[in-house]
Amino acid sequence: MATYVYVAAQDDNKLSIFSLDEASGSLTRVGEEPVTGGPSLLAISPDKQTMYAGHREVPEITSHSINQETGELTQTGSVVPPGQPAFLSTDRTGRFLLSSYYADGKAAVHPLGDDGSVGGAATCVLDTDTGAHSIQTDRSNRFAYVPHIARQNDNVLEPPKNIPAPNIIYQFRFDADSGTLTANDPPTLAQDDMIGPRHLTYHPSLDVVYFSNEQGSSVSSYTIDGSGRLTSLETVSTLPAGVSERNTCSQIQFSPDGKLLFGPIRGHNSIASFTVDGEGRLTPADHASTEAVPSAFSLDPSGRYVYAAGSATGQLASYGIDPGTGAMTPLGTYSVGERPMWVLTTTLG
Repeated sequence: MATYVYVAAQDDNKLSIFSLDEASGSLTRVGEEPVTGGPSLLAISPDKQTMYAGHREVPEITSHSINQETGELTQTGSVVPPGQPAFLSTDRTGRFLLSSYYADGKAAVHPLGDDGSVGGAATCVLDTDTGAHSIQTDRSNRFAYVPHIARQNDNVLEPPKNIPAPNIIYQFRFDADSGTLTANDPPTLAQDDMIGPRHLTYHPSLDVVYFSNEQGSSVSSYTIDGSGRLTSLETVSTLPAGVSERNTCSQIQFSPDGKLLFGPIRGHNSIASFTVDGEGRLTPADHASTEAVPSAFSLDPSGRYVYAAGSATGQLASYGIDPGTGAMTPLGTYSVGERPMWVLTTTLG
């Protein structure tokens, strides 16, 4: 078994592939895969056999088989999606690929072949609203949520454009037999403040979902009832006290044991960590300075290391994680190409 780190460099049209030394957290570059069309999104199948890439310059989703010995990729399929994809994820069975569309205001589902390849027409395309930023099914594979941010085109390197976006979470039922989404009751959950839910992650053992808030620089958590409805649990800031510079949150991820939660902050240019109690509530733990505009990051599958890409610097920063406290220790940086927009780690073999 070996662990690999994949980094999508949108403006260089390539994926960098690194092998991970699990004793030290250091990375060794083992290859680069050319991927045309501005690769900006990555997802992986539950069996770790197939990787999916979303392309930004020319709307496309491609599938790639993963060599379990070397980590190399071979394209197996492609499909033209109903817009420019902003997020990809498989359902919990690996039979369907879900996608959201920021500019086009849509959510879609595509069937996957027996080998994990993409290519079939969408089983479902639904209109939501502009700013649809991610989509994932819950642990039961019966529900899916699509967060929509509060301001469009909110580049942290520029003053706010103040282009309104919905600031809302769409709630769906997911049929794992047919691969279709239908509106839940109620179909949406509005936000009290202009916090802008962006990405989401599920607690690995509790029926609780967490959203990183792009404009609010915070994390909001919700319990999920048996019908898939969300009830607010809490909202916690990702920022240290006294921070005044402009900030936006990007992604969000749990440690495998569910005891730590992490999220990068663009502007403050750091990663925030939280400890998580038995009810899913958060306590701020640490901040680690990182490369400028950390739009993408990933924990390794053991939860001992975290890797964050600076989309403004083309560098990947690495950190060791204290599993008890959530404290992060800088380890090193690696060049990964222009505008890295996704980091994915996986253990193969």
